[in-house]
Amino acid sequence: MSKNHSHGKHAHGHSHSPAKDTEILAPDLSKLKRRASYVGACVNVLQTLIKITFGILGQSAALIADGIHSLSDLMSDALVITAVRLGSREADAEHPYGHRRFETIAGVILGSSLVIIGGGIGWSVFERLSNPENLPVPNELSLAITAVSILLNEWLYHYTKRIAKITRSKLLLANAWHQRSDAFSSIVVMIGIGAVMLGYPLADAVAAIFVAILVIKIGLNLVIDGVKELVDTALPETLVAEIHHTILDIDGVEDIHLLRTRYMGEDALIDAHIIVDPRISVSEGHRIGDRVRDELIQRFDDVMEVLVHVDPENDEALFERVKLLTRADVQTLLTQYLPNLLPYLEDFRIHYLNQQIEVELIVPFSVSEQMDLLQNINATIKHLQHDVPQIKTVFLFFKK
Repeated sequence: MSKNHSHGKHAHGHSHSPAKDTEILAPDLSKLKRRASYVGACVNVLQTLIKITFGILGQSAALIADGIHSLSDLMSDALVITAVRLGSREADAEHPYGHRRFETIAGVILGSSLVIIGGGIGWSVFERLSNPENLPVPNELSLAITAVSILLNEWLYHYTKRIAKITRSKLLLANAWHQRSDAFSSIVVMIGIGAVMLGYPLADAVAAIFVAILVIKIGLNLVIDGVKELVDTALPETLVAEIHHTILDIDGVEDIHLLRTRYMGEDALIDAHIIVDPRISVSEGHRIGDRVRDELIQRFDDVMEVLVHVDPENDEALFERVKLLTRADVQTLLTQYLPNLLPYLEDFRIHYLNQQIEVELIVPFSVSEQMDLLQNINATIKHLQHDVPQIKTVFLFFKK
């Protein structure tokens, strides 16, 4: 799967992995999602026509109501189709992380609708108990149509759930449970009709209450999961611990802190601050960060983007940040304190450690043979360290 790349001076993140590119491509995943949604819509159109038609012919008010329920499901299918189209769009300037949250929002709406459906089933139970004359009229035709509806919805549930697993789509999984709730609703209708036919009208109420509680529970779980994603809740603790352990096992990583994770649709995003040897080069630190990124993307299927920040030390506990000297500041101090060394100075390096700095001065090897100059430089460096407490140490390196 192709993904975006992002670079920074000290932090960098890529989300491209050759291993994952061999899987189903993003456009194909979007097609699978849309196909599952269209199949669901077609089945609901068919069920609406059959239930309402045979409900009228079979004189079953419950079957007619169930047909209207299937008609309302078409609105949910339209919501899923729209969300899939919006969510599958590529990242742009306004949405640099993509549009997957549209699917999350739709999932929350679907979960809410399940809660409402469950509440509606429960409400119908109390109405039937208070008005026994409204119980479904026994009719074999209505019973048969209801059984067909249950089979259709159960097949649709398994079909949509299978596509949801392939595409890792939480929205499709939510819609699958929505479709199964329709099967539960039809079961209530069938039990109600069958129970009246057998002389046990209260069995309808017992079954309806059980189904209502189950549907509400499924809906609440979907809403809670969606809201957690919208507020950037971290990945499960066990998975975060595995990610932490994986990073520590990578050569060159000495420690890790500020590990942050979240979901964006079905994709997992990771931010990590790794600690490396403070005296390695910037390019080597960057390469270690690349290895961290590549390993996480290759090892964990859901991980699609990793942002790695390379640190020379653990600065997480430093509550008071000291404004340290910049390279320009150090250059000014060297010009001021070491003017006699400047003609020989080829380069200098700065290390920021423990809220102080270490300076490495690089000069030709010939300077080591000028004893008077060296003595003067050593004396001046001590003076510099005394006057500028931020400068912890100054090293002099002779280059051949």
